[in-house]
Amino acid sequence: MEPRSGCAINAAVEALGDHWSVLVLRDVIFGDRRYFRELLNGSIEGIASNILSDRLKKLVAAGILTKEDVTRGRRARYSLTEAGIQTLPIIYALGNWGLDWRTGTPELRARQELMRTEGMPFIEELMQDLRTRHLDAAPAEREGPGPLERLAAVYAAATVDTALETPADDRRTT
Repeated sequence: MEPRSGCAINAAVEALGDHWSVLVLRDVIFGDRRYFRELLNGSIEGIASNILSDRLKKLVAAGILTKEDVTRGRRARYSLTEAGIQTLPIIYALGNWGLDWRTGTPELRARQELMRTEGMPFIEELMQDLRTRHLDAAPAEREGPGPLERLAAVYAAATVDTALETPADDRRTT
């Protein structure tokens, strides 16, 4: 698909689409959601199935995701391409802007706060882990947990902290 103009910013915006496309990428990158149902059911924003289907098709057409060819009875798995992995610094920058200029819940801000604290070396390490998961690159040698595990741990800790701060009356189910 040819962009409407020769402007690099326009070309990038057209490839990434709209906010749903960025949120789908977020869920593939940080949630390791690689199947349609995982993306649909795991969307905290409540994406509709027709919108998700459309955005996945557009991200594949733009060369940001690939869709595995499937045989009968198997689910299609989506993977990031190198172009998709290279969206991580963009998503990181958007998240930093969101930390500065928008409100949010502590548990949903915790991962971005960790990334901000760790900076670009963390983002580069995460990009290498994504290459291992999505492009079958050799895993990086490291001691201790990798970036995805650290992100999961900080989110889990923030979720527990938030639950402990919630008054008992607010935790009851009816």
